[in-house]
Amino acid sequence: MKTHKRKKSSRQHGRHMGTHGTGARKNKRESGNRGGFGMAGSGKRADQKKTLITKLYGHGYFGKQGITSKKTEKDKRLRISLEQIQSNLGTYGKKTSKGWEINLSKYKILGKVEVKEKLFIKALEASKGAIESVKKAGGEIIFPKKKVREEKVVEKKEIKEDKSE
Repeated sequence: MKTHKRKKSSRQHGRHMGTHGTGARKNKRESGNRGGFGMAGSGKRADQKKTLITKLYGHGYFGKQGITSKKTEKDKRLRISLEQIQSNLGTYGKKTSKGWEINLSKYKILGKVEVKEKLFIKALEASKGAIESVKKAGGEIIFPKKKVREEKVVEKKEIKEDKSE
């Protein structure tokens, strides 16, 4: 069994009309056959470089990336619909004497759906429709208290000038 295989280029000196394993003689000239130097020719149909690009830069290299610039951050807030909460009540909350207590403090609650149970949801935000739906069923959506900064009020002394004539 062979342990080391020689490179093809070392075995093809001068054979096959001087092509050295590159196919036709014209294929070896300059960089036109491979699409150019570096990233040149790496357009939509550059099959010879597509695997290289997807390995190095990922699949977001080709095509449009959206209508915003790359510096614009996406809205990463978590959202959940009332419908989803209602269908999975056991996983999201606990049943108490007054109703279902659900802690979704990092989520925004969405949807205007007919709610069948009394839900007491702790949430970051909620849509108007979701608030109405939960209130109709006798529940409530509880939001965290916002910290209000106390502004220092500097009292200005009014200086009254008496003009004497």
